[in-house]
Order: sequence, then structure tokens, then C-alpha cells
Amino acid sequence: MRRREFLGAASAAAMLAACGSKAQPPLPPGTLSGANDALGHRLRQPDFPAPTETRRTTVAIVGGGIGGLSAAWKLARSGCDDFLLLEMEAEAGGNSRAGKNEVSAHPLGAHYLPLPPREARATRQLLAELGVLQGDPDAAHPVYDERYLCHAPQERLYTNGYWQDGLWPTLGVPKAERAQYIRFQEYVGELRHLRDSAGRRAFALPLALSSRDPKFLALDRITLRDWLLREGYTAPGLYWLTDYACRDDYGTAAAQTSAWAGLHYFACRDGEGQVLTAPEGNAWLARGLARASGGRVQPNALVFRVEERSNEHVCDVYLAAEDRSIRIIARQLIWAAPLFLIPHVFAAPRPEWLAAIRGAEYAPWIVANLTLKEAPQTRAGHSLAWDNVLHDSPALGYVVATHQQLRYAPGPTVITWYRALHEESASRRHRLLQGRDAWAAEVLADLSRPHPEIRELTTRIDIHRHAHAMIRPLPGRLWSGTRGGFESGRAGIQFAHADVSGLSLFEEANFRGVLAAERTLSRLGVSYASSL
Repeated sequence: MRRREFLGAASAAAMLAACGSKAQPPLPPGTLSGANDALGHRLRQPDFPAPTETRRTTVAIVGGGIGGLSAAWKLARSGCDDFLLLEMEAEAGGNSRAGKNEVSAHPLGAHYLPLPPREARATRQLLAELGVLQGDPDAAHPVYDERYLCHAPQERLYTNGYWQDGLWPTLGVPKAERAQYIRFQEYVGELRHLRDSAGRRAFALPLALSSRDPKFLALDRITLRDWLLREGYTAPGLYWLTDYACRDDYGTAAAQTSAWAGLHYFACRDGEGQVLTAPEGNAWLARGLARASGGRVQPNALVFRVEERSNEHVCDVYLAAEDRSIRIIARQLIWAAPLFLIPHVFAAPRPEWLAAIRGAEYAPWIVANLTLKEAPQTRAGHSLAWDNVLHDSPALGYVVATHQQLRYAPGPTVITWYRALHEESASRRHRLLQGRDAWAAEVLADLSRPHPEIRELTTRIDIHRHAHAMIRPLPGRLWSGTRGGFESGRAGIQFAHADVSGLSLFEEANFRGVLAAERTLSRLGVSYASSL
């Protein structure tokens, strides 16, 4: 038995044993999917065939996640049609892809977009183009299509055996602890409106528009947990909520997350709390961006070597479906793939790039889609919310794919369960290698506490793994200056992945992609109206 199979079998056995000695029925069927790791790992010891064909293009975009798609979107909107987007997977979209079965579409990753603030102009322009934002994208409070605004009830928390509205733990919480909730919320409210002498918000989205005041940047040198302790916060419920927020947005516990990043989560938006969502999660946004690319997306294309020349970039590309390689020669290159791939792909990576990448860590994620005969029940007759969180779980809870139906009808549904592997690195790798059955057993064990009938209702469990889902904003990673080489780019190459920002958020990836495209257009002498 291979090591991976052994780990999966052992973990599954442990999970089943934890459920009690009573014999358990067979696990529901399903699949284990994820990024094309076998292809990507070939970069470690490249053995690709030599290119047999050469093509030329004005702009080559490497990576078809939100950053790469945003760059393509901006190029196309500006009349620059001579570009090619190269994507390793069979479909572009990165962490915003989706699946679909006979019951419903469902997310394989990102599942919502909070209403973007005014600074996120490119994101607002995209939403207006898609018809979701109605009226002026620069309005203080635009109108949004109600079909995409999350319907009530939006979120609930399962704690002490009961469901409560909202995610702040309130059941059985003493008055003194609730007072700390209020103090924290009032402070965050002040941060939302605070501006420095240059007129910049303390915590802006995109991050690049934030204040450079040293008193704010100093927060990047400590963890959010240490900041809470320093400020005299002791409420367990506040510790739990801030930890949940960091795991949810960053895949990292509050005890490892930069305090700047942790406060940014709460202070970078206007506090309305509304989100845009759809059954397929954020895939509708990725597909909206992709439509602008027309036929200029090349899927199943792994760029395995990039060489910088005086006035062009040479990209050697393996076409997996054809088992052959081609050479792409581009005047301009937009690198929109994760930054950790650079040492494996670039023939001569620059020292400042390698220095910036050194020490970067990525959070893996597990996403499980459960197909159910009918929605699980909640005590006291509560309807399921869209987002359902379990207080005492290492997972992040689940969302309901069919929640956005204007008239929710009883019957089959799909729920999507999320788990960020926020543990230490050795444990993260061990957990990531678990087999499908081990994860299915863990998902059912986690959900059986609020829903004892979950096993009987579940007809299928599909597991999707994200090995490098998001870069972790550890202390010192955001404002130490190491990102500068990627932020500024250089002649002929721009960087468009959210890794450049250090925060894996849709608005950051969109901003980086559009910024890279606009700089590329300037170098090409193409006029454009800025989206930033």
C-alpha cells in the first residue's frame, strides 16, 4: 500500500471510530478533485518535449485565475486584441470555479463577494458591465440586482446546541463580554472612516491605496491575537470571531495572522455586511471576465520556461491534451500565476524576486459538496441560513447552494462545506493527503452534531482540494517592502496575481490584473480610460 493510500485509510478509520463503536453504513459515493498536481509537479524536474511550433503574440498572460482574467478583460475593453492567456487547468477561474450536478450548481472555492467599496473601482465597473450593479459605479451606495444580493437569513451560528442569528456568539455570554464586543465594533467603525494626512484610508481595498502612516504599518509586525491582548480584550467570543474571520478570509489562525491584515478584514469595507452570491459561488464573476477574452484562452497549457530577452519574452508551453510543446514569443508578459512558481519557471529569476518569495506560505483548503435528499432540519423550526457556522468546529461551516432561489421549495439541495487547513505546515501537508473517504467521514462527523440525520440525507459527497489556495498574511509579509519588486514590475513584465498584494481577495486579484494590463497598454502606446 502506498503512503498516501495508507494515510487516507488510517484517517478514515480514525474518523469512523470517533463516531462510536456502532457499525456505520457505507459512505455516500463521490469524487476527489483538485488542481492538476501531477502536471504542476513536473516543474520540479522538467522533462517536457522540446517545442515544435513557434507563435507570436503582443501580450502573453500566464495564469487564468481572477488576476489573469482581469488583465485579459482590461486589454480587450481597451481594444488590445492580440493577447493569449495560458492556463494550466482545463478551465480558467482559479479559486472561483464551480461544479454542477442534477440538483444545483455549486462552488468549488470562493462563494461570495462583499459589496465592494468605492476604491475598488475596477470591481465595480465589472459588476456594472455584468448588469449586477445598476447606475453609477462610483456612487457612494449603488443599487444592486436583488437576484445576487444574499437573501435573508444570511448567516447563523450553532453554539451550545442551538442556532442563533449572526456570527457574534451571544447565547449565554455575560454582559461584560458583550461590552467588549461593542468596544471592538466601535473601534473598527472609527478605523473605517479614519484617513491620514494624505487623505488615504487607514485600511483600504485595494490594499495599495491604504495609509502609509507608520502607526498603522507597525500593526503588520505583530499578530492579531497579540494585538487583542495588548488592547485588553479578553472576551472568548471576540477571540473566536476574530479567529474565524482570519481562517475564513486568509486560511490562517488569528495567532499567526498579521494584526494589520486582521483589522483590514473588519475595516476595509463600509460595514453594510451585504454580499453578492449565486449557487455557483463566484464562478459567475470568473465567467463574466472570461467572456471578454473570446477565443484567446488556451487551457491545459503549462508554461514551464520563461526567458527574458531584450525586447521580448520567450515562453515554452506544454499542451497537456496534445502531449507536445510550443513556443510563445511575446512583446509583453503578464505573470498572473502564483509567485512561488517563479523559481521553477524563469530561466534567470531576479534576486529581489527570490527574496520576496522566500518565507511565503500558502494555506490549503478542502471544499466538500454534499448532495442531500432534502435540507437538514434545525431545532426550534429555524430555516437554514445561507451561511451556517459551527462554533466549536475547526471547519468554517457550510453554505446552501439553493438558498438564492426566489422561492425556496422543499426538496433536494447541495450544501458546500469549507475547511481551511490552518494548522502548522507539517500537519497541513499530512491532512491535505487524506483520501476522499477520510474527508467524507470527517465532513459527516462535523455536520452530524447540529444535524444528526445528515448521513441519511446525503446521497453524494464530492471533495475538492486546493493545495495552494491562498497566500498567508503572516506578520511582516505585507509592509516589510519585500513585495516592491512585484508591485512595480519592470520593462516588459508585470505581475497580476493576488500574491502581489499578500491578501487573497477577489478585489485584490482584480486590481492587480487591471493594473498590470494598464501598465502594459501604456508600454504598447495604446490609449485607455483607467479603471483604477
